[in-house]
Amino acid sequence: MDDLVRMAVFAAVVEAKSFAEAARRLGLSRSQVSKQVASLEQSLSARLLNRTTRSLSLTEAGAAYYGHCARIVDESQQARLVVSRLQEEPRGILKITASVAFGTLHIAPAIPDFLARHPGLGIDMTINDRFADLAEEGYDLAIRITHEPDLNVVARELAPIHHLVCATPGYFEEHGMPATPSDLSSHNCLIYTHNIPHEGQWRFMHDGAELIVPVSGNLRLNDDEAIWQSARGGLGLALLPTFMIGGDLQAGKLQAALSEFVPVQRHLYATYLPNRHLSPKVRAFIDFLIDRFGPQPYWDRFRH
Repeated sequence: MDDLVRMAVFAAVVEAKSFAEAARRLGLSRSQVSKQVASLEQSLSARLLNRTTRSLSLTEAGAAYYGHCARIVDESQQARLVVSRLQEEPRGILKITASVAFGTLHIAPAIPDFLARHPGLGIDMTINDRFADLAEEGYDLAIRITHEPDLNVVARELAPIHHLVCATPGYFEEHGMPATPSDLSSHNCLIYTHNIPHEGQWRFMHDGAELIVPVSGNLRLNDDEAIWQSARGGLGLALLPTFMIGGDLQAGKLQAALSEFVPVQRHLYATYLPNRHLSPKVRAFIDFLIDRFGPQPYWDRFRH
């Protein structure tokens, strides 16, 4: 590091053709500049400058050495400029992980608009329901749906996540509309089995109290999108997130039941590692998603 400083001072002296002018440009005293150059000459065991009271010139060794110094100082300045630009505007590659369903339905379709706004960025996204280790796997950001984010990360809430019981209008015409959660015992309920601690139970909230209702049916699946497609086919009732079924509810292809018994709510979060200097690319993507989803996401704009 000392060599780099002395090289920068030496290059400044050569370019200014004066110790005094180099000192002014560098914001140092003339004696400090002189000591840095003398120290550099001593470390190299070579005289770099011919000094007289009226002139300053390069020795042969000094001329050869200056060329290398100038390139190194310029590269250092360029490196600082690159870092500065990266801190000022979104650039580089943003590495993201997102859950399969939400990532496919809502993150992937948003990427073209985001990249159009930030042409200096690229995205490397992994869609996986496994919770990734951000530090170990090198992710800048994880988009996750959870009741409570991990304490070791910073979590920005992006949107509420609601679940609703739904089925096709044809199913309700044939089997009737449940009036209370207890009525679900007489309905064919499609059971989602992936990473569910209490399979065969649906949870609701009513008047501030949690209701846990046993359900059963002729289909059990470990994929919520497959459950969704089965519900759309009229097979039975499904408890699904509105980010998945909102479009069908808006179009009348599915109909919600028990809307007054709102199931336990989770939230969508953007999570990232704690860092005093949050990178512009991460900040830009989070701000973009907050603006895109908002407190009432577009998938929830339907009438129950």
